[in-house]
Amino acid sequence: MEKSESPVGIMERAGGPGKRRGFPPWGLLPPLLLVTCALVVVGVLYSRGKQLPSFTSWLCFSQEEKTVVKRKSRAIQQPAPMDEVCTTPGCVTTAARILQNMDPTKKPCEDFYQYACGGWLRRHVIPETHSRYSVFDILRDELEVILKGVLENSTAKDRPAVEKAKILYRSCMNESMIEKRDSQPLLNILEVVGGWPVAMDRWNETIGPKWELERQLAVMNAQFNRRVLIDLFIWNDDQNSSRHIIYIDQPTLGMPSREYYFNEGSNQKVREAYLQFMMSVATMLRKDMNLPKDSQLVQQDMAQVLELETHLANVRGGWAGAQAGPEMHLANLSVTDGFPQLNFSEDLYFENGLQNLKASAQRSLKKLREKVDQNLWIIGAAVVNAFYSPNRNQIVFPAGILQPPFFSKEQPQALNFGGIGMVIGHEITHGFDDNGRNFDKNGNMLDWWSNFSAQHFREQSECMIYQYGNFSWDLADDQNINGFSTLGENIADNGGVRQAYKAYLKWMAEGGKDQLLPGLELTYNQLFFINYAQVWCGSYRPEFAVQSIKTDVHSPLKYRVLGSLQNLAAFAEAFQCAQDTPMHPKERCRIW
Repeated sequence: MEKSESPVGIMERAGGPGKRRGFPPWGLLPPLLLVTCALVVVGVLYSRGKQLPSFTSWLCFSQEEKTVVKRKSRAIQQPAPMDEVCTTPGCVTTAARILQNMDPTKKPCEDFYQYACGGWLRRHVIPETHSRYSVFDILRDELEVILKGVLENSTAKDRPAVEKAKILYRSCMNESMIEKRDSQPLLNILEVVGGWPVAMDRWNETIGPKWELERQLAVMNAQFNRRVLIDLFIWNDDQNSSRHIIYIDQPTLGMPSREYYFNEGSNQKVREAYLQFMMSVATMLRKDMNLPKDSQLVQQDMAQVLELETHLANVRGGWAGAQAGPEMHLANLSVTDGFPQLNFSEDLYFENGLQNLKASAQRSLKKLREKVDQNLWIIGAAVVNAFYSPNRNQIVFPAGILQPPFFSKEQPQALNFGGIGMVIGHEITHGFDDNGRNFDKNGNMLDWWSNFSAQHFREQSECMIYQYGNFSWDLADDQNINGFSTLGENIADNGGVRQAYKAYLKWMAEGGKDQLLPGLELTYNQLFFINYAQVWCGSYRPEFAVQSIKTDVHSPLKYRVLGSLQNLAAFAEAFQCAQDTPMHPKERCRIW
């Protein structure tokens, strides 16, 4: 998930040397207990008319999980004879999905990810259009098919917004018109923004003397929603969450991370390919403008562009950014009382896209004078993800994620708690990770923790940083995961699965009736953990693995599962893992 408008986001050795397991600081225990209480709602929805428990029965567990005695590990535990097996079509389908995704030949206590996802990894090949392929990607592709059907339905009478979306879709599918217009729409826009020297003759003499950097930056931002050299955007004030302010930050780069601009080896190949790509685009534009090829000029100009980006990458990270209140006025940025009406045409796909960019920019800039609407959703409904916003103290679960394997009324509750229950716990825990903990209940950045709690948090975090930092990823040239940059998501993963599991046990203890799946000799608790793991089934191309280990704040899918479950004693108990097996280590990390 994503934090800070963020998805649900882990490594090998599970504890730093000399570190002991700790309990949450007592001053923060009540908020964390609410996590478990919130997750119980998932189960209460399916209590089938059962009377709600008294207020005292909603108090949530605070004890640490029991440790287990050393014993020989085994893959599965036989269910009790009285347990009810669900044989509805939904349960049969779910059982087939679970079994297909698994690799029962692997031992769950040795490598639980392969045990839970080995079948999925064996059956799914990464499509040519993807650099990573996972359960998330499959669900997103399926959602795209549904949206495609909605947009292609021309018989229904729609609201204006839906009709405009359909027109935009039809313009995108109008390939014959797009091909007929060729590059002319782009050439027209280049003229509006002052041209591109490499694709023009005598730019220095004709346009250069009257070209102004400030005006150009303003046009790119206000008209095309593109920030160049300086990133500028409107968002909630960290110090006063009821108002919007202007944020000024370092810009994004053409390549995924600054390391690509300096390091040798494979990064050198990426730089060469990047330069070649820029040269190819410039050459095509020169051809369309009936200019001579001039390969030497193109190479020199694009090399200068790469050199400029390298300078920007060199200073990137040392600039903390700045912010200004609503009283700040920016030259050349006028916002009318972001509102322009969108009028799409089926023949003007390129211009339709420009309208969208301008509308998005104007909508964002217009917020500067508006009070923050705390009820505003930060994302649309057709999204397979979940989010946490520290400025709003808000967690968001779009409709797109409310489907199997995350949630279904047709599957046992163990799977729902291990799926969407974990997602809920993950997003709530973001409020208490290394970033979210800096914001109070109103979304204001405030140091509201006691010195003892803050110090205890830092000490516990070190254990998790060390744990994840010792995972070596074979796909990424055996590079180690960055335990610092992934800390927030790792905290959320660990807290999310822990609280979801406690909530499931509480729901069962209060009379919740769950069912087992046919053909699977798995207990309720084992089903919970298997579905949790299968949410993260996925594979990477080696090139993308190298990139993501440098840029992604989430740990690789495999280590999200292994790291969080190594830290949970209840997992080792559920699968009766012997002490010192990989999934039942001596030392565990715990923050919440």
